[in-house]
Amino acid sequence: MQLKILNNKLKVVKLKSNEIVPEIVYKQEFYSITKTNEELSIVLDESLEIQSDIVEDNWRAIKIVGTLDFALIGILSKISTILAQSKISIFAISTYNTDYILVKADKLEKAIKVLEQNEYKFI
Repeated sequence: MQLKILNNKLKVVKLKSNEIVPEIVYKQEFYSITKTNEELSIVLDESLEIQSDIVEDNWRAIKIVGTLDFALIGILSKISTILAQSKISIFAISTYNTDYILVKADKLEKAIKVLEQNEYKFI
């Protein structure tokens, strides 16, 4: 399976569930928005400013390359287990086509190394 590191540093911003997503978010190349009745979480480029008291920054994204069929089982589980065994925490984002695994920037090199040792290829 091929993986790719996205270039930009990311952050995760937590807002109240009734807050409005700032328009600047929609103009970005990569972002993720998740809303529940408890919160609004936005993953976006670290350089963008959004007013929030809760921000977790310094993330890097690893993309699983290609379109994943919904019948495939355990892809995210296997990667997250490999990383967990190396004490690397993740923030996962799933889309219709694929998955993204966010790791802290200071753990990225270690994540690449352990994934390559487990037969994942980076392009």
